[in-house]
Amino acid sequence: MIKVKNLTYSYHTGGKKHPGSRPDKGGRQVLQGLDFAVGDGEIFGFLGPNGSGKSTTQKILTGILKGYGGKISFWGQDISVMQKKEFLQKIGVLFEFPYLYANLSAADNLNYFASFYPKGQLRDVGELLDQLEFKKDFLKKPVSSYSKGMRQRVSMARALLSSPKVLFLDEPTSGLDPSGAVLFRRIIEEERRKGTTVFLTTHNMLDADLLCDRVAFLADGQIVAMDTPQSLKEQNNSGDRAPTLEDMFIHYTGRGLS
Repeated sequence: MIKVKNLTYSYHTGGKKHPGSRPDKGGRQVLQGLDFAVGDGEIFGFLGPNGSGKSTTQKILTGILKGYGGKISFWGQDISVMQKKEFLQKIGVLFEFPYLYANLSAADNLNYFASFYPKGQLRDVGELLDQLEFKKDFLKKPVSSYSKGMRQRVSMARALLSSPKVLFLDEPTSGLDPSGAVLFRRIIEEERRKGTTVFLTTHNMLDADLLCDRVAFLADGQIVAMDTPQSLKEQNNSGDRAPTLEDMFIHYTGRGLS
């Protein structure tokens, strides 16, 4: 489904991007040669401390960042030769910081984004917002008046709007109360049951443990462990206390979640 081979990426210290596996003098290499694959219908967790390369990897996989080293393929086709429009119509993305037009309402935002996709693959905006338990009295109010949790619901609706084959989720439960987080996890599981592949980046170990078929731990631009959450915990069970996924994260990365 998704195959990544020897993925590298470097930034110049001045902020410019530089392709290839070795940074120029004064550059900073953030990805050190990543290898992983994600299967059809799998929820794959990509977890790492701040600065480990999570966001860079996701931006490369979603076509935002160019100039990387290595190979990436989706559905057996190298991403570099895929038609950009066709590729973007097959993926849904929820960014950590909602990308919405603040002066437009939830419905107007979603109807605008819907114009970029073939009508045959679109979901009904009203039904999506109902599914996400969006407050009806805010439907026509501007996004600027929404709480963070409400914006997150609109952002999730935007990601699901086009019935994507691959769903990229960056901190999907950020800003949600506990009941909202439970709702989002249920919706993500429903998407997987439909056959959607989910690439999840998060600091939330509960989300990762409950949702993910497999997780990869990233530290300093390298994958230091990759397995099912259960296997990672069982392999490191000393018997004194059952380890949590967060314990394993700290064990393998040597760092906490922030």
